[in-house]
Amino acid sequence: MNELLAGIRQRLEGDRVLWGIALVLTVASLVTVYSAISTLAYKADGNSAKFLFKQMALLTGGWVVMFGVHRIHFKYFGKLANALFVLAIAALIFTYLFGTDINDARRWIKIPFIGLTVQTSDFAKLALVLWVARQLQVRAGFLDDFWKGVAPILGGILAICVLILPSDFSTSAMLGAICVTMLFVGGVAWKHMGAIALGALGGIFMLYGVGKAAPEALPRFGTWASRMESFAGFATGQEAAQTSAEDYQIELAQVAIHKGGLFPSGPASGTSRNFLPHPYSDMIFAFIVEEWGAILGGLGLVLLYLALLFRASRTAIKCESAFGRNLILGLGLMITVQALVNMGVSVRLFPTTGQPLPLVSYGGTSLLFTCLSIGMMLAVTRVVSLGDAPATSGANTLT
Repeated sequence: MNELLAGIRQRLEGDRVLWGIALVLTVASLVTVYSAISTLAYKADGNSAKFLFKQMALLTGGWVVMFGVHRIHFKYFGKLANALFVLAIAALIFTYLFGTDINDARRWIKIPFIGLTVQTSDFAKLALVLWVARQLQVRAGFLDDFWKGVAPILGGILAICVLILPSDFSTSAMLGAICVTMLFVGGVAWKHMGAIALGALGGIFMLYGVGKAAPEALPRFGTWASRMESFAGFATGQEAAQTSAEDYQIELAQVAIHKGGLFPSGPASGTSRNFLPHPYSDMIFAFIVEEWGAILGGLGLVLLYLALLFRASRTAIKCESAFGRNLILGLGLMITVQALVNMGVSVRLFPTTGQPLPLVSYGGTSLLFTCLSIGMMLAVTRVVSLGDAPATSGANTLT
């Protein structure tokens, strides 16, 4: 047994803390999904074990991806950045034109013959972070020049975010904010960041005005506006009535959190699975707090994601490659911000968004791409820990 554990430790290179965080979140996912899925199973065929096995299969596949990717030198990810960026744009356009339409949103495409449904925005998020990290490396010597260094990167960010926007405002806004943060950390001057902030603010007001004047141009605008207006306390009349169901969901989540108290009551003890909408996905944080208490289940989960971001930042400081620094920090931000948004919705810090809890919520493509992202982060930590600096050819030249 000791030899087996030693062999596993030897093969799992990179940041051991990141590996530990991924393992704890995986176990939390299996325990929580199995406990929370009974309502969904009852609506299907009553077999909750089937959903557990599906989650186990997805997590196993995700860990296989994570392990395989972490063994690759991260410089090769940069060589794929442009191709993945173009593929992401093509996938989003295809989804917009031919994707599965659910609640006026086309987010999914079905892969022929195998019946697998893929949410293309999950792939686009990873591709964009990878592309921005590469562009910050390539244009490092031109970031003081807005039109030559910053504008081309902003154009790519806008292209992806605008394509995601019609079906998923929260993902588009979150991804845009993460990429802009990457620009700031990557060395873009304050004056350019100020211009970007003003441009973003103007874009939001323009989007709101277009949605109010021509709602048919954005079929989901009414949903976005009602959520934000209700959250801000501005919704009245019909708009307030439209958001009452979503407000009720958050109230139920807060009831579950209140029932959890401070200390754990143990797995399968939660009763909110019987009344809480989506306790295995969107509202899984509230269900975890109900079963594991505010200290272990609530604060503990927050600290895990913050620790992931801290380890990413720590590695970024040590990394000699600009691409490696930008990549691991961007991926760490993407996972952590998504987690904080998911948890913030349950405690009414954010409007309802529908963002899953990374590596914990029940689901498919989001889980797999989260594992892929963590694998890339581990690849950077592995190279940094080995002291194997990547080649920097092309780092300061436009291609």
